[in-house]
Amino acid sequence: MTANTPSLRPWRDIDRRKSRQIMVGDVPVGGDAPITVQTMTNTLTSDAKATIDQIRRCEEAGVDIIRVSCPDVESTAALKQIVRASNVPIVADIHFHYKRGIEAAEAGAACLRINPGNIGSAARVKEVVDAAKANGCAIRIGVNAGSLEKDLLEKYGEPCPEALVESALDHIKILQDHDFHEYKVAVKASDVFLAVAAYAQLADAVDCPLHLGITEAGGLIGGTVKSSIGMGNLLWSGIGDTIRVSLSAEPEEEVRVGYEMLKALGLRTRGVRVVSCPSCARQGFDVIRTVQTLEERLQHIRTPLSLSVLGCVVNGPGEARETDIGITGGGAGKHMVYLSGVTDHHVSDSDMVDHIVKLVEAKAAEIEAATEAAEDQVVAAE
Repeated sequence: MTANTPSLRPWRDIDRRKSRQIMVGDVPVGGDAPITVQTMTNTLTSDAKATIDQIRRCEEAGVDIIRVSCPDVESTAALKQIVRASNVPIVADIHFHYKRGIEAAEAGAACLRINPGNIGSAARVKEVVDAAKANGCAIRIGVNAGSLEKDLLEKYGEPCPEALVESALDHIKILQDHDFHEYKVAVKASDVFLAVAAYAQLADAVDCPLHLGITEAGGLIGGTVKSSIGMGNLLWSGIGDTIRVSLSAEPEEEVRVGYEMLKALGLRTRGVRVVSCPSCARQGFDVIRTVQTLEERLQHIRTPLSLSVLGCVVNGPGEARETDIGITGGGAGKHMVYLSGVTDHHVSDSDMVDHIVKLVEAKAAEIEAATEAAEDQVVAAE
C-alpha cells in the first residue's frame, strides 16, 4: 500500500446514485463507470485542423469526451475528419437545425447534444432520432435556464427548479415515444442554487445518467469557485455521471479543473495530487513559485500519486507521511525529501525542482510497472 492509499475511512465514502449506463462511443457513462470529464472546443468546427489541434491539447490534459458546435453545413462537413482524428468520442452540439443533427450522426459523432423540442416538428425529431439509432449515437438532452421554453416561463414566471425538471421530462418523453433510451440529461443554470436544486429533483425522477454543469460560470477563478461549489455539492451527494466545467478559459483548463474537483472528492485519481501550503515567513524556499513550476512540469504524469510541498517543519513532516513523495523546507537551503512517508535524504535549493520531477517520474514508472505485473498475473490465472 502506497502512502496515498486511503485506509478504511467510511466518512470519505460517497454513495453514488444508481443510474443506468449508456455508451458514448466506447466510453461508458453512468452505472458504475468512472465519472467522465468533458469540455468543448471553441475553434470554428469548419476549421478541422484548428479543432483537431485543440482536441489534442485536451486529450493531453485527460479529457474523456469532447463536444464541438455544429451550427452550419461547413461544420458537419468537417466533422468526419475531426471524428477520425480524435482519440476520444465527439459530441456534436446541435441547436434548431435538424439536418445538422442528421449530418453529424452520419459523420460519426458519438453523441448529439439536442433539445428535441427546439429542432422542429415531430417528423423532424423522428428523423434525427432515427439517424442517431442508425449510427449508434447517444443523445444528450441539454436543458438550460437561459433558454427555457416560453410556455414554461409563462407557467412558472421565471426559471426555477420545477421548470427545468419539467422541460427535461418533456424532452425525455419525446425520445421515449420514439423508443430511444440511449440518452443523458443536463439541467444547467448559471445560478448555483437553481442548478443544484434542479439536479437534485431530476435525480429523484429519472434513472438516466446526468451530465453536470454550472453554465456560464465565469472566468478561470470565479468559474472554478462556482463550479466547485455547485458541482461539488452534487457529486458529494452522489449525483452526476459526467461533468463539464464551463469556464471563460481554454478548454484544457476546464479539463484540469474537472479532474481536480473529482480528485478532491476521491472520485478520480488521474495524475499528481499536490498538497502544498499557502506559504508564510517560515518557508525555507519559495513555495508558491515552486508549486507553480512543479504543476507545469508534471502535467504529463497520468499515474495517480501524491506529492506534498511544504515550506517548513510545522506541518511538513505530517503531510509528507500521507503522500508518496514529500519535500519540507529546512534551513540553509537544505530541504528534507520524504519517500513513501519516510525521511530519506536532503536536497539543495538549486537542485530541488529537477530532483522532485525525477522522483515523481520514477515513482510513476514504478507504480505503472507494478500495475502491469498485477494485471499479467490476473490474466495468467484466468
